Amino acid sequence: MVETHGSLVQGIFGVGGERLGELKMLVDSPDQPITDELITPDLAGKVIVGGSFISGSALRKAGEMGVVGIVVGGTLDTDLVEFLGYDIGVAITGHEDIPLTLILTEGFGEIRMAQRTFNLLCTLQGRMASINGATQIRAGVIRPEVIVPRPELANEPLPRAAFEAQVLEVGSHVRIIREPYFGKLATVTALPPQLVEIPTGAMVRVLEAEMEDGRRVVVPRANVEIIAE
Repeated sequence: MVETHGSLVQGIFGVGGERLGELKMLVDSPDQPITDELITPDLAGKVIVGGSFISGSALRKAGEMGVVGIVVGGTLDTDLVEFLGYDIGVAITGHEDIPLTLILTEGFGEIRMAQRTFNLLCTLQGRMASINGATQIRAGVIRPEVIVPRPELANEPLPRAAFEAQVLEVGSHVRIIREPYFGKLATVTALPPQLVEIPTGAMVRVLEAEMEDGRRVVVPRANVEIIAE
C-alpha cells in the first residue's frame, strides 16, 4: 500500500499513463482555453493546466515541446481521435502510446472547468503532481486523477468528513455521470421520496438539481456522484 497526504483531483475522462511533473497554470480563468501560443519550450517536463478547452493543434504542439501532462476542461472528440490516431471506443484507457497524459475534468467539447477545481489547482502551482489518465466508464468505474503530495499536512488531523461516508442531501454538490448532462456539475435542490418513471420505463428514485448555468434538471440518483468537499 502506498499512502500520502495531499490533494486529489479526479477528471471525467483521460488518456495516457502515469506521469510526474511540476504543475504549471497556463491561464488566469477557468473559461480560458489553452491556445498554441501558450505552449512554449520551457514547459518541457511540466503538467500544464488550462481552463475550458485545448485544440488538436495545441495538443500536438504540447507533445512536441515535451509537456508530460495536460489538465483541462475539455477537448473535441475528433481532435482526440486525430491525436491518438484511432478511436478508443469503450475500452479502458491509460495504455496509449502517446507523449503525454491528458485529463479532461468536465468532458468533451469546450467546457469551462469547475471553479472549485480550478481554484484548487491554482493553489498547487509549482508542486510536483502525479497524474494518470486511466479511465473506465462502465462496470468498475476508474477515473483519471491528479495527486499532489502535501507533506506539510502529515501532522494535521484529518477533517471529520474524511472518515464519514458522503451522504446525498439537499445542498450536495454533484457531477452528473450519464447523458444527456454527462460531466455537468450541479447542486441538489430536492430529493423527492416517491419513485418516478424515467424514459426507459423503469421506476427509480430521482433528485432535482440546479446546474451551474441555472438550468434545473431531474435525474436518477444513481446517475450522479457526490463531489467531496
